[in-house]
Amino acid sequence: MTDELLVVRAQLGERAALAEVVARWRLPVWRYVRRMLDADRADDVSQEIWLAVVRGLPRLREPARFTPWLFAIARRSVVDRLRTEYAREQETPLQDDRCVEQDDRCVEDPGEAVVVRAELVDALTGLPVLEREILVLHYLEDLSVQDCAQVCQVPVGTVKSRLHRARRLLREHLNGKGYRS
Repeated sequence: MTDELLVVRAQLGERAALAEVVARWRLPVWRYVRRMLDADRADDVSQEIWLAVVRGLPRLREPARFTPWLFAIARRSVVDRLRTEYAREQETPLQDDRCVEQDDRCVEDPGEAVVVRAELVDALTGLPVLEREILVLHYLEDLSVQDCAQVCQVPVGTVKSRLHRARRLLREHLNGKGYRS
């Protein structure tokens, strides 16, 4: 069954259809939020997103555009959370008590894959928020450039330039770690 049909059925009040929509999209939404925030905040923000979806679903005029609509809600929720936290940080500076050991490397193949993934995640989180968001939406959530533009409420050209800049920044970071493209 297509997302569009499930959304229409959910709009008509069918609980099973709403449950199916949530089941299909819960993990992709959480992954998007997790890539923008840490795991603890991702859980909270994901719940806020689904509450907004349930409340707003009856007003969705184009069920075929559910995916960009869903990610637009997710984006607004992430931005709201970041904005709130940045405002709090300005009031009371927080100390960073994370300990990062840079010389601790795995040698075995399975461990090497974990290290490579961790370095990629580190590189992704090191990108500016706007560029990270575009990379996550386009490459990891498989949204088109047009859908990314709709979600981020920017022109298509802006999405393309952010993608270009994000890829360049990611490449520079990985090259600095010894990876070659």
